[in-house]
Amino acid sequence: MSRHEAAVPDARQGGAGCEEAPRGLAHLRRRCGLALVGAAILALPWSVARAEELLAGSNAANASHWVEAWGASPQQPIDPIIPTATPLTLNNQTIREVARVSAGGILLRLRLTNEYTDAQTTVGEVHVALSQANGHASGAIVPGTDRVLTFGGEKSFTLAPNAPALSDPIIFPVLPLSSLAVSIYVSNATAPTTPHSLGVQTAYIVSGDQTAAADVTTGATTTTSRYLLSGIDVYELSPGGTIVTLGDSITDGYASTVDADHRWPDFLAQRLQSSGLRNLAVADEGISGNRVLAEGIGPNVQSRFDRDVLSRPGVRYVTVLEGINDIGFPAFFPGPAPTSEQLIQAYQQLIGRAHELGLRIFGCTLTPFQGAAYYTTAGEATREAVNAWIRTSGAYDGVIDFDAATRDPSNPQRYLPAYDSGDHLHPNDAGYAAMANAINLALFILPPYPH
Repeated sequence: MSRHEAAVPDARQGGAGCEEAPRGLAHLRRRCGLALVGAAILALPWSVARAEELLAGSNAANASHWVEAWGASPQQPIDPIIPTATPLTLNNQTIREVARVSAGGILLRLRLTNEYTDAQTTVGEVHVALSQANGHASGAIVPGTDRVLTFGGEKSFTLAPNAPALSDPIIFPVLPLSSLAVSIYVSNATAPTTPHSLGVQTAYIVSGDQTAAADVTTGATTTTSRYLLSGIDVYELSPGGTIVTLGDSITDGYASTVDADHRWPDFLAQRLQSSGLRNLAVADEGISGNRVLAEGIGPNVQSRFDRDVLSRPGVRYVTVLEGINDIGFPAFFPGPAPTSEQLIQAYQQLIGRAHELGLRIFGCTLTPFQGAAYYTTAGEATREAVNAWIRTSGAYDGVIDFDAATRDPSNPQRYLPAYDSGDHLHPNDAGYAAMANAINLALFILPPYPH
């Protein structure tokens, strides 16, 4: 059975030969085998009955069990610094986007965004299904898994200008690391749709309402940017937590293989699942070109910290990998280069705001960039000063040394050639895997601070 077949939302039968009482995923994997996990644990009658019970309760269940299993930070349709995504106004069109969730659960809800659109957007219908994509591009869904979502009880609704929208939860048992297809029909819009420019995943745009179509590949226009979809939350049977990875293009997965889920947060999610930390989700909130102190690309980190970190469901931990664009961009654009002291002061603001809400926050050292188009010796000195502070100050709750994990021992100012995508600024797939493998997972066992 493929991973796509392992979670069948409408199955209420199954489990023949397995014990009826739930005794945990690991036990059922051993007793029933991986091929029966979908039927034996996520779609057994007791699981569906529990999901229905949760939906019937107040606020659709305990908030401590909701985690953000996938995320994409909204940004401007037309960036004021660099035009990173073609502005797209959807009108009587369906967009089908594929997203791999980092954690599994029995309930699901979506977050849509109109946050950088100065006009109403009328959404005719939204569907979610398991995707046929599995490390490759696909506009097809797994038969029998398609579900309709509602927003405030309605299938059709209006996204207010500059606002997000959260769907009503639905019963949708899904395994960790499953690829979902989210289909959004926009019946009427008059302004560019809010994007996330670097999707690194093929999405499909077709005419009319094709949200329930089995396959939208033929005749579709494709894009590797994200539009409208900004979050997927799942409800876990036991309390879980979200790790928010806050960053720029290196966190966003620039230069990783399209459709392969080879960003370093993707590799981290795989490590968490294989290590047994299955209740920890990873939400990638990187924006390519982002900066700590100034706009470009996307809202600066300090201004988006509340939206992209502090308000995420289940958030317990945050990693910060930002600053290399602040250091490098002045080589291209007018304006003074920031000092290490200015960057450190901004990091301290993020640390204080995270601690105020009881979150643990981990500092990631800035990766090498000698040879990159915006490299300067002055910028390298700033990078080294920032990294020294991250490693030694004790201001963060822990350190993730991405610099040490990716640099060339014979020339520490450069990437190890095997990890260099070729632009000397971004890792390749192997480099992103090395970054994830360098993370001490014990950091995510620490309890959150009381608040």
